[in-house]
Amino acid sequence: MNFSPLPSVDAASVPADALVLDVREDDEWKAGHVEGALHVPMSDFVARFGEVTEAVAEHGRAYVMCRVGGRSAQVTQYLVQQGFDAVNVDGGMMAWDGAGRPMVAESGSPAFVL
Repeated sequence: MNFSPLPSVDAASVPADALVLDVREDDEWKAGHVEGALHVPMSDFVARFGEVTEAVAEHGRAYVMCRVGGRSAQVTQYLVQQGFDAVNVDGGMMAWDGAGRPMVAESGSPAFVL
């Protein structure tokens, strides 16, 4: 079997206008997320696949993100297997925060990575 390496980028390289697909759960999302990201928890991914594919088709590429990169790697691999242009954000939200990239929280209080 031939497994190609998973396409990935570091958090600092994600374009400001990119489609960020956040696959974390609701409590993680509420604590802090990328403004304008599409939130589809991994647990809802199959049910909401049509919504995801529309967004990817519109933007051309999805930058998939979770807390540290494990769940997003699985989702990225699935999207790539379905023929979509998707890349895993290495290190996830922890790396995003570490790179000083902007985050927002649902509550209006300072955003953090849960």
